[in-house]
Amino acid sequence: MLVIALVAVVGAGAFAIAASNRVKGSASQTAADYFDAWRKGDVSRMARLVYEPPPDFAIRHHRLTEELHIESIRLTPGRLKSMGEGAAEVPFTGVRQLADLGAWPFDSTLRLGVRDRAWKVLWAPETLHPLLGGGGTLELDEVDASAAELVTSEGERIPNDSYADAYLDQLKPEFGSSSRGWELVSKVPGQPARQLLARRPKADVERTTLSRPVQAAAARALDGVDDSAMVVIRPSTGEILALADRLKNNYSAVRDVFPPGSVFKTITAAALLGSGLDPAAEVRCPGTYTIPFHAPFKNDGEVDRGLISFTDAYAYSCNTTFVEQATTRLTADQLRETADEWGFGRQIATGIGGTCGTMQETDDPDMFGLDAIGQGQVVATPLCMAALAAAVQSGTWRSPRLLSDAEVRRIDGVPHKDVRMDEGIVASLRDMMAAVVDHGTASDMGLPAGVAGKTGTAEVPDEELSHAWFIGYRDDLAFCVFVRHGGSGRQAAVPIAARFFSGL
Repeated sequence: MLVIALVAVVGAGAFAIAASNRVKGSASQTAADYFDAWRKGDVSRMARLVYEPPPDFAIRHHRLTEELHIESIRLTPGRLKSMGEGAAEVPFTGVRQLADLGAWPFDSTLRLGVRDRAWKVLWAPETLHPLLGGGGTLELDEVDASAAELVTSEGERIPNDSYADAYLDQLKPEFGSSSRGWELVSKVPGQPARQLLARRPKADVERTTLSRPVQAAAARALDGVDDSAMVVIRPSTGEILALADRLKNNYSAVRDVFPPGSVFKTITAAALLGSGLDPAAEVRCPGTYTIPFHAPFKNDGEVDRGLISFTDAYAYSCNTTFVEQATTRLTADQLRETADEWGFGRQIATGIGGTCGTMQETDDPDMFGLDAIGQGQVVATPLCMAALAAAVQSGTWRSPRLLSDAEVRRIDGVPHKDVRMDEGIVASLRDMMAAVVDHGTASDMGLPAGVAGKTGTAEVPDEELSHAWFIGYRDDLAFCVFVRHGGSGRQAAVPIAARFFSGL
């Protein structure tokens, strides 16, 4: 009995020793419990399964969820692998669902080991995500995204280097406030940041009236010509087909006014035709003409052409003819009223604002004479002069626009109604503008058949070089070329129009 009792005591002691050395749980069960707690977002339970979790264990998990806007996580464990006595690991795949970027898959490994006679998770930052190892961070950044993409009337992208960007950038905020996108970025010390995911909101597509081939041709015609602009309008609708602007010092072809020089003679001619002067009437074109008891006016080079038709006086841009005829047949008020009929004094509703031109009241005959040839106090925008040419071509003055009629009304207000011009005056002006290209100041300059126009050279006080102008039309295209301080209209502006038509 003593032996039996002794054996029992020894056996009980051996059992106690074995029990005290037994490892609690298993690697597979610990891994399963950890994945289950992770799926449920039970960070406290996860921490209890980790061997010596860092003090910020819970903070790291919560911060990653909040900063990346994680809505859920899906975890798929692989087969447990034994890594030797008391060590194991479980490869797994995960998919985090990000509120702003959608599904984001990743691969990682859960490492386990026996610590204090129990299976524990051996946690490291890369357990959350491999890119968090070595001091790496994951960041969700906002990125700006344009609220609108402005395209041509054909629905195509605006041509590169179109010289229209300033106007298009001005328009974009009108189509909703600027929206934002998101990007997920990995940042590891000593390495360049790496974009992992990105989502930019689809921009609204808004059509302008710009025509891709016409805009491209206008822009290329201005290449190499500093301080220049070209506006092209469809006379039948008022749509702006091209708005290429290389003007310096923040000048705008739509909003800033300049002395128009001899292109304003188109309006003076309209007033004289309205007074009864026939296009075929013989008029004087002396080299110099002096308003009685007032200032003398000269032609370019003081050229004396003698008696010529009123049409040819326009074609050759005779200053003396226009000063004499205007000051003897018209009053300053009559000329100003005619200018107003052809668009002056009107705010133009394009969608980007705009104005036409002004002619101040005067009772000074010398100032009236200067106004009659586009000098003096007369000023106009290139947009205004393009609209003038369009009105001659179509017989109707239309407010130019860069957007649909509905969008123009929303942004700029109600445009001025169409104004039907006197048919007889319009017909005469067409013949006179055709004569300018046929044998006048724009002849033999490479312009294609069918172009009619008017050159202008506007002297600028205290400046060496004049402003160069050329307005005109061909078929359903009307245009204005303006070169600030470019010199003569024939030499500086007409070649741009010729390149434009060659490029169409």
